[in-house]
Amino acid sequence: MQTDAEKGGGDMADDTLHLTQDASVQLGTASLRRLIACGDADAALLYLALQVEAPQAETLRALLRWDAQRFEAAQRTLGALGLIQVPAQRTVPPPPETALPDYSREDVAHTLENDRSFAAVLQEAERKMGRLSEPSVKKLLGLYDYLGLPADVILLLFNYCAERKAEQFGAEKPPTMRDVEKTGYAWARMELFTLEAADAYLRRERERRSHFGPYMEVLGLGKRAPVSSEEKYLGAWLDWGFPPETVAVAYDRTMLNCHEFKWAYCNGILRRWHEKGIHTAEQARAENGRARRSPAGASGAAGGDKNAWMDEFIK
Repeated sequence: MQTDAEKGGGDMADDTLHLTQDASVQLGTASLRRLIACGDADAALLYLALQVEAPQAETLRALLRWDAQRFEAAQRTLGALGLIQVPAQRTVPPPPETALPDYSREDVAHTLENDRSFAAVLQEAERKMGRLSEPSVKKLLGLYDYLGLPADVILLLFNYCAERKAEQFGAEKPPTMRDVEKTGYAWARMELFTLEAADAYLRRERERRSHFGPYMEVLGLGKRAPVSSEEKYLGAWLDWGFPPETVAVAYDRTMLNCHEFKWAYCNGILRRWHEKGIHTAEQARAENGRARRSPAGASGAAGGDKNAWMDEFIK
């Protein structure tokens, strides 16, 4: 079919879309028609992602940079169109404080006798942490049997917990079963039920933690690895887009006002700056100057509550 430009011999640009030479993904016409007819852009994008990436949910969410809610909505649309088989919904595991099944000694013995994979998991656990108590062995069985983490994922989990403990406290301090249990529940909530999904998660986590060092240094905390509660703050600052230089300005303001470093107060400063679109060190210094000149700040400090000035930052 000729375009208007070809018919008229004019200079109108060709508006036909052409695939590039390296576009090797082949999609059936019927499937494409159903995708187009449904009008769901996220479903179409997920369908394309399935053509080029492993089908694990965690891997696909990382590729698309979607949260779980958006991913699941697109997944349901594809399922309704008959383009994918939607996996059965896995029950979200309860928090670690919820009681595990009441495993008996006989349950543990039967599993060890009949399941070589669990026996290998227990052997690796005791290599990492020493001889396990009976309650600890039952917790380990809970990760394997109750949460459904496969043996290879649990082995990777032990290595990860040992690595994290060594970063924070040195190689001589092994992880505890409580460390492993808490991390196992977190992995189950993230649906890291395959070695591929767990590996992909760990690669992202290691890359993310590699940015924490410069933050720790500007906070005067040296080169030690942050503990879990500190990582939550550092991760938020990284997500908000603050470079270490801006965190240093927030640190100075925290020390000036509090006379000691307070994570929550420093986080409050950075959160307020983020809400105002202030992210560079130059912008932060200018904001500090405006705050010092503000009469509201002075009157607040002179009011009845001498600590009222903290309330705007700590929530």
